Amino acid sequence: MATIAPERLVRAASLAELRAAGRLVVHVDRHTLCLFADGDDVYAVDNRCPHMGFPLHRGSIADGILTCHWHHARFDLCTGGTFDQWADDLRRFPVELRGDDVLVDVSPLEDPVAHQRERLRDGLERNIPLVLAKATIALVEAGPSGIDVFRAALDFGVERRGGGWFRGLTTLACFMNLVPLVERGDRAVALYHGVADVASDSANEAPRFPLDPLPGDAPEPARIARWFRRFVEVRDAEGAERAIVSAIRAGASQTELADMLFAAAADHRYLDGGHTLDFVNKAMEALDVAGWEFAEAVLASLPAQLAGAERMEEANSWRNPVDLVALLDDAFERLPAALEASKNGAAWADRNALVQTVLGDDPTAIVESLLAALRDGATEVDVASAVSFTAATRIARFPTTNEFGDWDTALHTFTFANAVEQGMRRSPSAELVRGVFDAAMSVHLDRFLNVPATRLPRPDGNGDPDELWGELARAFDRQQQVDEAAGLAASFLGSGGEAKRLVAALGSALLRENRNFHTIQCVEAAARQYWVVGIGAGASEGAEKFGHELINRANFGLTVRVWGPHALSIGYVLSTRDARVPAGDDRHQSVETVTLSYNFLGHTRFGAVEWRPAEMPAR
Repeated sequence: MATIAPERLVRAASLAELRAAGRLVVHVDRHTLCLFADGDDVYAVDNRCPHMGFPLHRGSIADGILTCHWHHARFDLCTGGTFDQWADDLRRFPVELRGDDVLVDVSPLEDPVAHQRERLRDGLERNIPLVLAKATIALVEAGPSGIDVFRAALDFGVERRGGGWFRGLTTLACFMNLVPLVERGDRAVALYHGVADVASDSANEAPRFPLDPLPGDAPEPARIARWFRRFVEVRDAEGAERAIVSAIRAGASQTELADMLFAAAADHRYLDGGHTLDFVNKAMEALDVAGWEFAEAVLASLPAQLAGAERMEEANSWRNPVDLVALLDDAFERLPAALEASKNGAAWADRNALVQTVLGDDPTAIVESLLAALRDGATEVDVASAVSFTAATRIARFPTTNEFGDWDTALHTFTFANAVEQGMRRSPSAELVRGVFDAAMSVHLDRFLNVPATRLPRPDGNGDPDELWGELARAFDRQQQVDEAAGLAASFLGSGGEAKRLVAALGSALLRENRNFHTIQCVEAAARQYWVVGIGAGASEGAEKFGHELINRANFGLTVRVWGPHALSIGYVLSTRDARVPAGDDRHQSVETVTLSYNFLGHTRFGAVEWRPAEMPAR
């Protein structure tokens, strides 16, 4: 038995009194303890059941097991360990007997944060919402950024879900992006929703068994990228996964990886209703937060979705009555020339005209206007941003007389367009520009969802922001208040209300409802468009300047040959991310990682530092 330092012991009760009563509730140094006399042994435990706080002195003991009578959670009285993972272990306090005195040690736990990390993993593995909620709250209190919670859920999701990146991980990334924008009291709730959706989405799924990279020296990233796209083309998810992990292990840059994935996501039209490219973008945004040293596990979760996604070439709506796929194929043949012409340095100023054309009903005119914009000096980001704005307009002008499922259709277009734009801002490429055209065609297909088009709200600039904010909060509690809420939000901003406060209110309204994946996507994409990208065409004169994200990464690596083709490598990675949100909390993150790995070198005189003296024979 471990010896307890005398200075840590506090008298709790009389041993005679305890044996006479069998159990006693005592208060020691702000702790409420229950003392049990079970045979010749004495135990001291927290009197609150760790499940939901029921007083354990009202429980029962049989054969050394303490049972709480509320939900029948069972605990080993000797160790405090639970037999029910939804309950958590019971805190047990060391006891020492001196004569008639029962002395207990109520010293603080050595590492309560480590225990909560373990409980978070337990909740993820068993999909137990209450365990996830309690662990998330405790970990956010310990680290307000929520990075620990986010990384743990990200790591679990990409490891556990055999089908790869899907709804749960996207929800997690969306809420992590929203964390700096919601009220501080809502941040743990936001992370909980993301973590719980990862657990729910992974439950009952077959686990994913990761593939190792190719042995020996990997080919150059450009060749691996060609292989990757070819494997996705023929729906070979395993081949694609091995290609991308080989590229990562071979040192492909973030830009090379982004280009590889976005090109494959844009090789076919509007994959899986827009979800696939959005998943690729969200995976990269997740790495921006968690650190790109997790790229191998995270990006390896994408090929299953890329290879298995529905391609709109197979959809009737993209083929009839107008063959939009054939129209786009023709445009893509002319795209390289348009991109080359865009380098002429001309200033492009026809954004509003492009927006109106894309919102029109002539797909040929839409395609030609996009090509013309590029020839006239518009950058890839310029056209992507304009199309994102048209997709948002479809939602803003969506009448509530439509079916709710129709709103999902418009939402898919918007989140896809936003993902294309974010990808373009990360790494513009001719391959990804095809996604801009896809988004424009989807906006075109959604045109009848604006019949009749809801009028955009006209803000009342003379209201009281506080009163308007209160009315908006009350509108969220009533059904069929969509247009009214939009008008209140517009008037709140028009009357000088802080955009930060409005976004936080939208976040709070989102968090208090049952999770709806598409609504989460919409709110997160709208917040990113407003804050990070800019408001776009039609913004009010007093619109705030948009924010920015700056991501830097420094790598250092050294490989030393130890014996023949066997070598050890040490790597150091420093990743920093600075995000500025106007009128919001700036996010500054820094992650340092040191790795030690074994390498098998394909040639005994290539790729490593020869550290042996010249007179020593080579091995």
